[in-house]
Amino acid sequence: MNYKNVENIVLKLTDLKQTISFAESCTGGRIASAFTAISGASAVLDGSCVTYSNTIKHDWLGVENEVLENYGAVSSQCVSQMLEGMQKLSGANYILASSGIAGPTGGTDLKPVGTVYIGLQTPFNQEVFQCFFHGDREAIQEQSTEFAIRKLEEVLEI
Repeated sequence: MNYKNVENIVLKLTDLKQTISFAESCTGGRIASAFTAISGASAVLDGSCVTYSNTIKHDWLGVENEVLENYGAVSSQCVSQMLEGMQKLSGANYILASSGIAGPTGGTDLKPVGTVYIGLQTPFNQEVFQCFFHGDREAIQEQSTEFAIRKLEEVLEI
């Protein structure tokens, strides 16, 4: 993990007087951990939820049961609602969310291990990216975290 990138994001959000929060599933708090490793992150980091189970995705973030039943937790629809739910909870300007299959189990023909949806909510729009990462569980989680941080850098023009 290149913490310099995260440090630059923290500095930019501090300058903009804007905040960020996270709703993580397959990354298990790694995105939040990358931010809390940076001194001064408390100026911009509102909070984070690791919502691993569908019940918690529904109860904490308001992901609709119909979305979970019809599309699954590993879907753009679920991540979109995770973003919206975390935005309501925290009121942050920026939200990152992740949900995927880090493996080695859990994959299917339609959603193989390494399928990850990463979402970014900004003050202007929402985007959800479908990603296919490779490697073991650790590698997939790391790639997911790095992808999410890179997308935030792009939006912030860092």
